[in-house]
Amino acid sequence: MDRITSAEVFVAIVERGSLSAAAEGLDMSRAMVTRYLAQMEAWSGARLLHRTTRRIGLTPAGEATLARCRQMLEIASQMAVSEGPEADTPRGLLRIACAQSLAQQTLSAAVTAYLRRYPQTAVDLVVDNRTINLVEERIDLAVRITNDLDPNLIARPLGMCESVVVAAPSYLAAHGTPRRVQDLAVHNCLTYSYFGKSLWKFTEAKTGAPTDVPVGGNLSANESMVLLAAAREGAGIALQPVFAAAPLIASGQLVRLLPDYVPQALGIHGVYSSRRQMPSALRAMLDFLVDWFRVQPNVT
Repeated sequence: MDRITSAEVFVAIVERGSLSAAAEGLDMSRAMVTRYLAQMEAWSGARLLHRTTRRIGLTPAGEATLARCRQMLEIASQMAVSEGPEADTPRGLLRIACAQSLAQQTLSAAVTAYLRRYPQTAVDLVVDNRTINLVEERIDLAVRITNDLDPNLIARPLGMCESVVVAAPSYLAAHGTPRRVQDLAVHNCLTYSYFGKSLWKFTEAKTGAPTDVPVGGNLSANESMVLLAAAREGAGIALQPVFAAAPLIASGQLVRLLPDYVPQALGIHGVYSSRRQMPSALRAMLDFLVDWFRVQPNVT
């Protein structure tokens, strides 16, 4: 990890009196502050802080380290790059985490376009359906689709993910076509383990009235692409992102159902560790993704 940043974090902890206050002042997550402190102690080879009931205090090793950190930060400030066209040019590696469906259906294309615009950057796309700890996994940006984002996370809204209810013609021929959302309760619905497993939310297009429908079925998965493939094979009815289902609807492999009802849209969020310690490549990526999702007809 960056020793300059670790020094800055350590000084902030001492000056502000707590890890939480340092996190607030540096606009970082508390987990990131804890990580930087642990790294500073590892480099120093000693415990730097001790805690009392009222405040954080310095150990003898911490006092010596604090003086060295302040000297380091003073030298670093004198070596700051002058402002100019090269200073803000995005460069370097970004590690971006997202789910498989998002990576395959839309984010891979967005990243490719970003790399063309900023040739001095590189991207390591980490495809994982788990909720990843950004600090421990060394992730610069996690792109998540959810309406239940932890309010303690630092995140930027990137767009909205619209959904659609679909089924294969073979399933509809065998089991009939639902005409109202309430009909879904008697159908085999393919559910996503992490979202809406038993309750699908809709708004009636004409009246705007909300409707929640309990659903169930014999197949669930933690990856929406698995459910999409199963729906294509006639396994049941699925609630899918429009960007994933649109090509199969266009080809006739899936049929859009319940056009008079609008499924609940989900937010697309870019989650990162710190606003203050943000590389230009990450800032450029966030701006790029906001523009990208805005113009994608099958997403927003």
